[in-house]
Amino acid sequence: MPPLNEDLSLSLVSTPLVINPVSTAPAYSEGDPSDEYFINVKDIEISGKRVAFDLSLLSFDKNGVGGTKISTIAPYTILHASIYKRLVKDFIKAAALNKIKRVKSVAPFGACFDSKTAPKTITGPAVPDIDLVLEGNTARLRLYGSNSMVEVKKNVICLAFIDGGVEPRTSIVLGGYQLEERLLEFDLAASKLGFTSSLLVWNTSCSQSRLF
Repeated sequence: MPPLNEDLSLSLVSTPLVINPVSTAPAYSEGDPSDEYFINVKDIEISGKRVAFDLSLLSFDKNGVGGTKISTIAPYTILHASIYKRLVKDFIKAAALNKIKRVKSVAPFGACFDSKTAPKTITGPAVPDIDLVLEGNTARLRLYGSNSMVEVKKNVICLAFIDGGVEPRTSIVLGGYQLEERLLEFDLAASKLGFTSSLLVWNTSCSQSRLF
């Protein structure tokens, strides 16, 4: 991936792929496990500070409700309402400390800001980092501004997370926008997901990928 000459697959951090014991498909037979990709999110942090919410939501209950799945269908990450509300609240507070000005929200997003007060960097708008703390040693999926903020109109950027309501099937649905510009490797034989940090950190992008 120009301008890099190194193999970015050597920079992969891994976390286990887990199986939801109950299928999440629209139609399934009793006893069928899910065939979707789930990972264990252990916590969420904003600028290094934990977002306080009920951690039991991150595990499956006896009916297979809860947990975190990866989705390329959902454009933005969808969160259980209690996680969403606290994430938005804490992000607004952290943004204010950085003098990022809040503006009127634009549906379906709950927190929007004046982009002129969030300077552009190599990894997107200079906003507080969001870390998904995953199972595995030092496994963190860090969301910089390029993956956490979406421009909805001129000079307005919004926190790119959606309220999934109080009774979602899955507590966190990690959407496509949050997965952009990073290398993902689904190792089904070893039941693990490998991922890199944002490729923007290395001044490259997925559009620069070259397969030999």
